[in-house]
Amino acid sequence: MNKQSILGIVMVIGGAALLAYGGFTTTQRENIIDVGPLKVQADVKEHHRVPPLVSWALLGGGLVILVLGARKN
Repeated sequence: MNKQSILGIVMVIGGAALLAYGGFTTTQRENIIDVGPLKVQADVKEHHRVPPLVSWALLGGGLVILVLGARKN
């Protein structure tokens, strides 16, 4: 497998996953209270939405790269 095929597969999988889930979630730890030695922290989850057009473009671009790579070989 060459680098072009690997890139195409990663793009197709990424585009399909973004279409299925609609985005991705990140978790960030925030300090709620910070008084002397007392620290209270909380994990805050934030969902980042990815527009479907971007997901379709990633999926389609990956397919194009795979097809062009197969024709080249």
